[in-house]
Amino acid sequence: MKYAITSKGDSKSNALMHKMRTYLNDFDLQYDENQPDMVISVGGDGTLLYAFHRYKNRLDKTAFVGVHTGHLGFYADWTPDEVEKLVIAVAKTPFQVVEYPLLEVIIRYQHAGKESRYLALNESTVKSVEGTLVMDVEIRGQHFETFRGDGLCISTPTGSTAYNKALGGAILHPSIPAIQLAEMASINNRVFRTVGSPLVLPAHHTCMLKPVNDVDFQITVDHLTLLHKDVKSIQFRVAAEKIRFARFRPFPFWKRVKDSFIRE
Repeated sequence: MKYAITSKGDSKSNALMHKMRTYLNDFDLQYDENQPDMVISVGGDGTLLYAFHRYKNRLDKTAFVGVHTGHLGFYADWTPDEVEKLVIAVAKTPFQVVEYPLLEVIIRYQHAGKESRYLALNESTVKSVEGTLVMDVEIRGQHFETFRGDGLCISTPTGSTAYNKALGGAILHPSIPAIQLAEMASINNRVFRTVGSPLVLPAHHTCMLKPVNDVDFQITVDHLTLLHKDVKSIQFRVAAEKIRFARFRPFPFWKRVKDSFIRE
């Protein structure tokens, strides 16, 4: 089996990376940064997000596993003192593959320009570069509302515990193929009105945002921040691709939620 390791870059994570690489090579596993069957992320959830985007063109061939060197993460479930156990598991144990849904983002431009397509593991946000964001929101091709406010956040089930949660969105179990639309400080008065609640859309529903005025937009895709001009529409839906995680032991989602947010 071919493997690669990504590190957060701090001294602790780098030391663990080199230690694991030495152990795995002793088991005659092949290190291959270009075409790995497994990617081990050492750091935190941000490090695994980086690894996901680096290998997003190999999602059907590559499985991910995370080692956290800080706080317990939603993606990084192994601890530094379990590295030897993880190495033996990777080298000797058949692993279960768990697949989680991703968010597809397609940005189309005025004048029939080239479209841009992105995949998000956590979420995508849309804000106006200057002033209030004004967007027509369409669901399944039908106008739903005209949003006015600071911005909109569209998240995956795994991303529902991140920025979406801070916006008052629901926490979704990652086995549910859905996306969630949450508002950022919407304007609601006698003149302007939005639904005011997060929306959960199933896999066969598409959410389309269409600008009402001609402005530039700041669009994020996970940790990436992008500036887009001449935007005609921004389309969101559950992606055909999925991320694959290598599981060597149970990793209950609701236990992670409890440990992250309400553990005594």
